[in-house]
Amino acid sequence: MSEPLPSLLLVGCGQMGGALLNAWIAHGLEPSVVIDRHREDLSSTHHVVRNLTDIPADFHPTAVILAVKPQKARPVLEELSRLRPDIVTNAVIVSVMAGLSTSTIATFLTTNAPTAHPAVVRAMPNTPSAIGRGATGLFAGDAVTPAQKTLCDRLLSAVGATAWVHPEEQIDIVTAVSGSGPAYVFLLAELLEKTAVSMGLAPDTARLLARKTVSGSGELLERSPEDAAELRRRVTSPGGTTAAALAVLDAPDNCPRILREALEANVLRSRELAS
Repeated sequence: MSEPLPSLLLVGCGQMGGALLNAWIAHGLEPSVVIDRHREDLSSTHHVVRNLTDIPADFHPTAVILAVKPQKARPVLEELSRLRPDIVTNAVIVSVMAGLSTSTIATFLTTNAPTAHPAVVRAMPNTPSAIGRGATGLFAGDAVTPAQKTLCDRLLSAVGATAWVHPEEQIDIVTAVSGSGPAYVFLLAELLEKTAVSMGLAPDTARLLARKTVSGSGELLERSPEDAAELRRRVTSPGGTTAAALAVLDAPDNCPRILREALEANVLRSRELAS
């Protein structure tokens, strides 16, 4: 991403929107507009406004990134289509909101611009994006051009790895695996720490060992050409202590079943939000 990015309109600058913005700044963001009611601290480097009505009339972004809560999407998108139908027509609309389909987003965008055929991309980044180690799944709607798809890939690759999926329903699986996945990893660290304390380790020691084990294992997985199963086997001596633990964890009715049920619950909730 050595060449400057085009002008962007970022709607919402919370945790995820802020992580994306910080990465784009580091990669040479061109003049942009950020819409957020609580981020006036950005005004020294970017044109920050509080509402859609404050977007400068001469500002024509190449991409609009929607980083608001899904339940706030409809009024935001309908107002955008009313105030700036030119943006709806010409910019690629990148949603980082869970649950809302491209067709739903397009419907909201055309409420006040019925002749528009919005180019909508769904993106599902995750919280490691805040440190440039994210994983983002993307899906492009029918109206998205190859150039717009390339731009979206550049934008999201600024915070980590990207992967395009098709059909759109696979975004729900992406949400379950990588979008929500950091929470599962943090839960593992949390449970390792709590269990170690309950078995007798000092709290500080338990926290250090649990956190370093999870983060170090993740870094080893990142750097190794081997798959996760092979790395697991290398830790597991036949008949040893790790094997004894894995006999419990990897039993069909334990972790494999629980993880599948958890991912299925995640996907179901995504589809409930979409409806």
